[in-house]
Amino acid sequence: MDQAALDVDNVACWFDIPPPWFERAVLRKPVVRLKAVDGLSFSIRRGSTLSIVGESGCGKSTLARLVVGLYRPTHGSLSFAAGNGRDGKVRTQMIFQDPFASLNPRWRVGAIIAEPIRQMKLREPGMETDRRVRELLETVGLSGRDASRFPHAFSGGQRQRISIARALAAEPEFLVCDEPTSALDVSVQAQILNLLKDLQRDLGLTYLFISHNLAAVRHVSDRVAVMYLGRIVEEGAVDEVFDRPKHPYTRFLLDTVPNLDQPKRDRVSAAIDLPSPINPPPGCSYNPRCPLVTSLCRTQAPEVRPLGGALVRCHHTTA
Repeated sequence: MDQAALDVDNVACWFDIPPPWFERAVLRKPVVRLKAVDGLSFSIRRGSTLSIVGESGCGKSTLARLVVGLYRPTHGSLSFAAGNGRDGKVRTQMIFQDPFASLNPRWRVGAIIAEPIRQMKLREPGMETDRRVRELLETVGLSGRDASRFPHAFSGGQRQRISIARALAAEPEFLVCDEPTSALDVSVQAQILNLLKDLQRDLGLTYLFISHNLAAVRHVSDRVAVMYLGRIVEEGAVDEVFDRPKHPYTRFLLDTVPNLDQPKRDRVSAAIDLPSPINPPPGCSYNPRCPLVTSLCRTQAPEVRPLGGALVRCHHTTA
């Protein structure tokens, strides 16, 4: 269980963004580069959950697509440990954010779940595949009879259970969960999170969990990495990061969570909105919003350093 299921080493994913035709042809404006992910390094221990948190636009979903192979890194490497796949590698699958958009509305549920089984030839066609589909539906808390129904007949939470069953149909060892509860009602979110935890315990799954919901992250995670403008600014065990945050941005995120015990507590405020990843600030990318900013922050990007049980990218923060 201490073996790393995934090692990410200095991974970047950059996109070239051309200007509109007029600006390109007449004004001769050049192509600009968006650094969605810019030099990430981390490991995920087999059987554990690493969560990635941060504001919209920080690169979380780009990272998710890098891990499952939908994007190729501009540089750096992603290395999976030996697994049970046919090529000896870890099988990966993804649970998408919106269960209303991720299921084909013209296919019956049974066909949706059976598709990866047929494509990967994991069961014999016919009764054996049908039996496996019913088994998967029951595993995620639905009925085997639901295989004959269409997605529109289900609620949002039930559709996400179908998406989870489809992911499990490929017999993965590694699941990327890209905001799997953000499109669901609050009452349903807890059910899906508990289902994911139960599946991890029963099947020995490893999760990369992407979310901006800090309560959900604390519930499911072993470790947490905080992303800002394509980089990880703090990483550590979930209790270390939530109870003893080191980076000013982590403190800012935690201050956005309502606290009934301290409703009038002092909070860190962000002076400006999230800068554009196309034109990030020089030096430390958080410097325009940071209460600890100095001239050093505006000119020199900080390196990652260990601090009080976490890894922190900041010049001035202390344990």
